Amino acid sequence: MAKQPREYRISILLNEKEQRMLDKFCEKYGVSNRSRLIRETLMRAILKQIENDQPTLFD
Repeated sequence: MAKQPREYRISILLNEKEQRMLDKFCEKYGVSNRSRLIRETLMRAILKQIENDQPTLFD
């Protein structure tokens, strides 16, 4: 699959506790690309919700 350029920027604000948790997570698991981590985590959550919203055979 061809890479698509990322043209859109989203900014988020974290409080001190959230920032510390992110720092500790990245340090513990050797995450060097925080943007990728946040982007993939966000997309995973969105796809999971979309999947859960789909009607099933027995709905």
